[in-house]
Amino acid sequence: MRKWGAWATSAVFIYIVYLILTLWTGELGLWSLGELITGAVIALLGAIPLGNIVWKRGDVRLLQPHRWILFLFYLIGPFFFSMARANIDVAYRVITGRIKPGIVRFQPHLKTDFGRTLLANSITLTPGTLTVDVDDGTGEFYVHWIYVKNPEPRPEEVCGPFPTWARRIAE
Repeated sequence: MRKWGAWATSAVFIYIVYLILTLWTGELGLWSLGELITGAVIALLGAIPLGNIVWKRGDVRLLQPHRWILFLFYLIGPFFFSMARANIDVAYRVITGRIKPGIVRFQPHLKTDFGRTLLANSITLTPGTLTVDVDDGTGEFYVHWIYVKNPEPRPEEVCGPFPTWARRIAE
């Protein structure tokens, strides 16, 4: 019974996201009949892998609405401003030639795979940094950094507030 509940919850979630993304596309008001049917098919089929991934592990924290609100706030606030600042920094370094690249290692102390994935993607999407590897055993990150100031940096030196936000959202 739990598996059917997981599948149904995942299908409803996917369908709601699909309807939000296709808002104002139809003749029946907000959606067309074709959009409603297509969304239902995508939701029913997409719920199979999502239900298996999320519910098999028993990790339902990602379905909590406050985590989605935190994630949106993170994208609009800290992530956007860190990206803007990093773009300016990389442009400065390219123009002046002040580049001291290297690979650094740090421990962000994240427990979940989703938290580590969120942090790794945030680092990689920020200009001047690239996540090279994450050690599954220790949770240490190896990051290529455009300007290494400290060979053994704290996480905040490399990626700012990202680890704190990944912890808030995913753990």
